[in-house]
Amino acid sequence: AWGDWANYVDSPLRAFESELGVQAPLGFWDPLGFTKDGDVESFKRRREVEIKNGRVAMFATMGYIVPEYFKWPGYLSPSMGLQFEDVPNGLAAISKVPGNGWAQIVAFAGYYELFVYKY
Repeated sequence: AWGDWANYVDSPLRAFESELGVQAPLGFWDPLGFTKDGDVESFKRRREVEIKNGRVAMFATMGYIVPEYFKWPGYLSPSMGLQFEDVPNGLAAISKVPGNGWAQIVAFAGYYELFVYKY
């Protein structure tokens, strides 16, 4: 299976040679063989999932750094008398946010997962 790549014209991997991100000297790089079947829909889904996970990671990083320098004024939960400035930074915030707040976060993320981010 070694030799000139130009000889492998029937390879399923050739289906992805013109995709964004393919560059010399590696060409299309798939060391684990996820795309060896040449399924374009599966490729598009994996690419969308990779982009989505990258966005989640960026938002998580921002969510960890920004509270060190900025807190919203006012109340996070008026019924509990909990202000934004009362919530600690980092993982300690998990136990301070009320259950309904977590439900809102999960509902928002679920909405985007199901209806907004479609590949």
